[in-house]
Amino acid sequence: MTTEISFPSNFIWGAATAAYQIEGAWNEDGKGESIWDRFSHTPGKIEGEDTGDVACDHYHRWREDVALMRRLGLQAYRFSISWPRLLPEGRGRVKQASLDFYDRLVDALLEASIAPFVTLYHWDLPQALQDKGGWPARATAEAFVGYADVASRTLGDRVKHWMTLNEPFVSAMVGYLEGRHAPGHSDLDEALAATHHLLLAHGWAVPVIRRNSPGAQVGIALNLSGQTPASPSAADRAMAWRQDGILNRWFLDPLSARGYPADIVQYRGRPMDFVQAGDLEAIATPLDFLGVNYYTRGVVRSDAVPEAENAPRTVFPNPERTEMGWEVYPEGLYELLGRLHFDYRFPVLYITENGAAYLDQIGPDGQVDDPLRVAFFKEHLTAAARAITAGVPLRGYFAWSLLDNFEWAHGYSKRFGLIYVDYPTQRRILKTSARWYRRVITTNAVID
Repeated sequence: MTTEISFPSNFIWGAATAAYQIEGAWNEDGKGESIWDRFSHTPGKIEGEDTGDVACDHYHRWREDVALMRRLGLQAYRFSISWPRLLPEGRGRVKQASLDFYDRLVDALLEASIAPFVTLYHWDLPQALQDKGGWPARATAEAFVGYADVASRTLGDRVKHWMTLNEPFVSAMVGYLEGRHAPGHSDLDEALAATHHLLLAHGWAVPVIRRNSPGAQVGIALNLSGQTPASPSAADRAMAWRQDGILNRWFLDPLSARGYPADIVQYRGRPMDFVQAGDLEAIATPLDFLGVNYYTRGVVRSDAVPEAENAPRTVFPNPERTEMGWEVYPEGLYELLGRLHFDYRFPVLYITENGAAYLDQIGPDGQVDDPLRVAFFKEHLTAAARAITAGVPLRGYFAWSLLDNFEWAHGYSKRFGLIYVDYPTQRRILKTSARWYRRVITTNAVID
């Protein structure tokens, strides 16, 4: 028996990428160095000593890539602008060649009836600003507003969906505390200050974008993940709530005019002296939408009590894992979307990233068959449809990612794309998942 799960007639279907992961041309046409250029060129930081120097060569092959988007039937394309490509020093001097590149890309998308969804910051901070303190410095937030002004003045007549930041948790905590991402620091005070200045940059930039792009929708994209206690014990529930505070509430609460969660401020035990008068009001500037990046959940076991003294585990992760080692848990998307709507009341939600890395290979027939990714998308879209039925104002879905690409610290060892990229030749091959997704878009439904 065939089942069909339909979506609202105005639902938007898209795919997403990020500048450093696909563009390449890392030092062409006067582009400035980014923290990821510096980080990836530092021995031992990236798996396989890979860099984003060439990546998918999108800077030169963008026409081909737009043609592939059109072939997929995409209605929208989420991409990021490279800050150091536009402003090599992070502020001041603007590179006209870079403006022209994004200008042409936007025009080509619109000609193909693909709506551009632009992210201003997807982790590639100009190294010149990092040398002056990076995100822990308040001046970087000020510089971001200038960059947002340049980008939105240039493209704001045509781009009507803007995201200020992508995943500020990763920028701040993975980059300045864990050290696994650029700039590779390990300092809690830096990370906390970076978080605040990222959110402040967002809040300051929103009215600038609205001024330059009348009628535009402006939001932010957060990586969010439910944290499930491994048992009903008080210890596990407390630990899960703390993890939720660190990953989710630390960003959702200030964006919703609730300030930073007091329990996490107390847990961190650090002075929040970088917060100045008026900052929290700026951060809480109302959003037109929230972008939701969802990949998996956390199952949390307390380390505050010995295992033998804790309650028996009642929640066990699904054994199915992606190549990233992440649990496949589509129910978590349904739960998260419901929480965001009913607890926080964001006016509109978009799933701005959702996808999975698998071990893709070109078969003897020259094709790339990826049934596990098809199943992943099908299950998560089913969960999204259930959330819409429950009243969640979900307006669109962006598969991560359009192309296989430079997967940050993993280099080229992980493939998330709908389209396979043979890096030595730059040949693109539509995977089975791409053809399946094209059918979803064409029918506006998931058909089993």
